[in-house]
Amino acid sequence: MTDRTLDIAFWNYDRTRALSDGRIKIDGVTARFHTARIVPQIFEAMIRHRAYDVSELGLTYFLRTFADGPSPFLAIPVFPNRAFRHSAIYVSEASGIRHPQDLVNRTIGELALYGHDAGVMPKGILSDEFGFKPERNRWIVGGIDFPMDPIDFVPHPHPAGVEVTMAPKGTDLGVLLEAGEIDALISADVPHCVLSGSTKVRRLFPDHEAVERDYYRRTGIFPIMHTVVVTRELAEREPDLVRAVYNGFCEAKSAEVAGLTHAMTFNTMATMVPWLTDLLARDRELLGDDWWPYGMARNRAAIDAVLRYHHEQGLTEQRFRIEDVFVPYLLDA
Repeated sequence: MTDRTLDIAFWNYDRTRALSDGRIKIDGVTARFHTARIVPQIFEAMIRHRAYDVSELGLTYFLRTFADGPSPFLAIPVFPNRAFRHSAIYVSEASGIRHPQDLVNRTIGELALYGHDAGVMPKGILSDEFGFKPERNRWIVGGIDFPMDPIDFVPHPHPAGVEVTMAPKGTDLGVLLEAGEIDALISADVPHCVLSGSTKVRRLFPDHEAVERDYYRRTGIFPIMHTVVVTRELAEREPDLVRAVYNGFCEAKSAEVAGLTHAMTFNTMATMVPWLTDLLARDRELLGDDWWPYGMARNRAAIDAVLRYHHEQGLTEQRFRIEDVFVPYLLDA
């Protein structure tokens, strides 16, 4: 039988490299791989132009495609981008903020759009654990270290009473934070002022790694930012092909896990990161030998948290279930 040609898009991650460089083949598929300079360009091409058969999508971008009814996409349980996000909350020293409870009635910047992927999780965690309410703040959306045009290819819902404005053209939220013109910032990207060691800014949780590791121990959640979607038509008409795509992503990720694990024997000397072997050992001790799991079994709690937070924060009217947004025949994967 002739292989089916599929256009597949994702950013240049180590866990997908074995697919794009050809070491791992997808059964029954002739794959044409695509990427972009920044990952939102992939999202826009998929959502606006249906440019691919299979694509990485930020979870919040994906969920917003259900705004007018059934989405043209369904997700498979592949998660190329995930990160703990207590570390994504930055504060101005001039604000006097020392504790999460101090965020009430503040002006807070947010990268890209209200409720970007790295914003949904920390807001939700702050709400669960510290009583944080986004509607008690003023929100300014924009770029970090470079101006950003409004993202106009997805809806921008937010609850009544939540004040959200777009930063003026040419504005850098990192500069505003360092100048004390905003009190706090939630961002997937680390502002230059933080990386350069400015004494005028800091993370809300200075010991963020310890806090994030404790969060995982308590909840079992390794937060998910992005998933992989397929067109609904492909999901419904060719389930065997979609299973093969899922298996290909799993094999590529497993190849990278195996490579990193093997590299520990040689003190990860191919990578110029001191103490990386010790970090990998600590991560494996906490997260397990497969520390970046795909499939539903080990990710159900993390996915459900995003779906709950998305609804609670007014980003979707419906409180979606996992079964509403994922390919049904991979729910037991």
